[in-house]
Amino acid sequence: MEHQRENLSAALAGLLAREHSEGGLTLGEVFRRIGDRGFGLLLVVLALPSALPLPAAGYSTPFGILMAILALQMLAGRPTPWLPERAARLKLSGKFIDMMLGFFSKFFRKVEFLIRPRLPWVVSRPGRAFLGVLVLIMACLMILPIPLTNTFPAFVIFLTGIGLTEEDGLFSIFAGLLGVVSTALYAVVIYIFIKFGLEGIEMIKEWIKSAAGLAG
Repeated sequence: MEHQRENLSAALAGLLAREHSEGGLTLGEVFRRIGDRGFGLLLVVLALPSALPLPAAGYSTPFGILMAILALQMLAGRPTPWLPERAARLKLSGKFIDMMLGFFSKFFRKVEFLIRPRLPWVVSRPGRAFLGVLVLIMACLMILPIPLTNTFPAFVIFLTGIGLTEEDGLFSIFAGLLGVVSTALYAVVIYIFIKFGLEGIEMIKEWIKSAAGLAG
């Protein structure tokens, strides 16, 4: 009989339950709980703080570096991810992980009926190499010290992780298309920075706040 895979919302609910019972969670514990979900679920967990409107100051750069490391492993064809020991010991605050995983578990239960295994060649080992390029580019964009511009590339990685976890090639292709758009937007941001300097960054920040309805 074929083993039925635990869906993503159930896997995240399990992480949340463990956080409640043990009073905290490290990345190493997340990694061990993920099991054969490998790169996909780990990318989901690392991208989520920056991908959603949560108070996640300080997570984008270190998590961006970790996701770049994972992307290089995907490019190298590793079947399972590896985390540096120092990263594995990184402690996630209980309050934050509770809010983060609780929000996503509720969110994903509402949309997971749209996601299912399809186009398996996209998430096969050769396909994962292409997705690794996408994740690497998005992770590098997250690391750039440009305020309020981490959300879009993190969201692309978040969607890529879902596609890998659920073996949904079509979803991964959608994430790739968003990645192209994100890269184009960053090219515009970098051009404005080169042309206008710090004043250009302030222009970008005000535009983002206005677009998000945060101005005034």
